[in-house]
This record gives sequence, C-alpha cells and structure tokens, in this order.
Amino acid sequence: MRRPLSLAATLTVLALPAWSEVPDVVTDIPVVHSLVSAVLGDLGNPMLLLDKGADAHDFQLRPSQVRALNGADLVIWVGPGMTPWLDRAIAGADGPISVVLLDVPRTTLRQNAEAEMHAAAADTGTEEESDHEHEHGGLDPHAWLDPDNAALWIGRIADALADLDPGNAVAYRANASLAQARIETLDRALGERLAPAKGAGLMVAHDAYGYFADHYGLTIVASLASGDAASPGAAHLTDLRAALDSGAVACIFPEAAHDPAPVEALAEGAPVRIGKSLDPEGRAMEPGPNLYPDLMTAMADTIADCVAGD
Repeated sequence: MRRPLSLAATLTVLALPAWSEVPDVVTDIPVVHSLVSAVLGDLGNPMLLLDKGADAHDFQLRPSQVRALNGADLVIWVGPGMTPWLDRAIAGADGPISVVLLDVPRTTLRQNAEAEMHAAAADTGTEEESDHEHEHGGLDPHAWLDPDNAALWIGRIADALADLDPGNAVAYRANASLAQARIETLDRALGERLAPAKGAGLMVAHDAYGYFADHYGLTIVASLASGDAASPGAAHLTDLRAALDSGAVACIFPEAAHDPAPVEALAEGAPVRIGKSLDPEGRAMEPGPNLYPDLMTAMADTIADCVAGD
C-alpha cells in the first residue's frame, strides 16, 4: 500500500518547475541562426538550412533538410524575398509554425534602390528601356543590417519560443534582453567607428547595404548590380565608371563568396581605393550566436579602414 506524501514532500514536488520541452527550431540564413542561437542560449541549438558560402536566394534543400523541416516545431526566417525556396518548402511541410521576421510589426523597411529609381522614373514618365535586365526586387530583405531591426526581431523570437515552451519563457526572455543590450552597446561603438566615413562616397557589389548606410549615415553612390544574380549591363558599367572617374567614390568593395575580378576591373586606373570584401549575410563566417555582432563589426571596420586609407 502506498503511503501518502508528507506535507514537506508534497511542497517539494509542487515547487519543482513544470516539465517543458525546447522546440525544434529551423532557421534559413546564418544571421537568423545567430539571433535565434542567442535567445536559445544553452537550452538548444537551432538548425541552419543554408550551407556555408551558399547563395541564400537560390538554394536546393537536401532530403534530410526537408525531413527536418517537416519535423520542426518552429521555422524562423527572413521571408520569401530573401529565401523564396523556403516559402515553397514551408507550404509543403507538415505543420511547423512560421515566423517571418520582415513581417514583425515596427520593423524598419526600405525599398531596393533599383526599385526606387524605376518608380521615380515611372512617376515622371522618363523611364526608358536599358541594355540590361534589372531585378525589380521591391522590398530590400537585408533588414538585419539595421541593428534596431535585429534587436526587435530578438524580442519576437523570444516570444515565439516562450509561446511554445512556457516552462522556459523566463530564460528565453532573459537571453533576449542580454542580446538586445549587447546590440545596443555594439550599435554605439559602430556609430563612433563609422563617424569619420560619413560623407565619403561608397560603391558596393550589389544593392544590399541600404539599411546599414541609412542607420549610420553613410553614402552609397551606386551598386554594380541590383541583386546577387544580376549582371551589370554596358550602360550601367559606363555610368559606374564615370562616377569613379569623377572622384565621387572614395572606396569600392567586392563581396564575400563572389569573384572580385569585376570590381577590380571596373576600378582599374580610377582614383578610388578597393576595400576588403564585405559579407552582409555572413556567408563566409562561422555560424553561431556571435556571428551577427561579428558581421556588423567586420563591415564597419572594413568601411572605416578603407575610407581612412588604412
């Protein structure tokens, strides 16, 4: 016959935390994986779908990744403007909750420079056919390059995890608060680092840096291409070279995981410095919770060093 628990034993049992299970989380790109890892902390490790160095816009899921997606509790991703292949995969998956970070309320959003240019031309009736194809992407998906967005997203990630796993809600929100405080400190440091670069003309490999430039007051004169997969046409290259020859551009930057030869060829003989490669998506970096602050720091250092002539 089982003996009844003593009052002390009963209170001990009641004091134990409720059993909870950390959700299985799938992320799309290294930056999102980094933010989710910071919120999960020691409680779990999110899965990163994108292989190191792979193109976020054009990726083919392996069967094992499809199975992991089907078995996930939660998918946290930038949105179909960044990873369209994941949009299709989620539609065919068996029930994971989807959090699209670009849809988080109060996220600062901007249009691609190319889309803005064509919209303005259409409004004035001056748009003409050009000799190259444009990627009219509309919304610029690289919103994590504004640290205010990254901090906001961390809060949404914590909420999503807490909803699925209330037993660890306090831990998720504590981790999120710490990560947000670190981003705030980082933001101040990067603002000081980049202050001397304000007013210097910059040219980049593709239109991915608008959020970063807007937040820190930098000037991007032009991009070689509107998107990762776009190739600049002859007329656009002529315009770019004219900008370089005019002295309006202090630095031009190649991009990680891309051949720097087009940038080097364009800049040859022009009064412009060629900076180190920028990596706005963390494609060449080691995944983990430190990737996001490391990415932002590396971008600021690369730009500031080039403008200073270091």
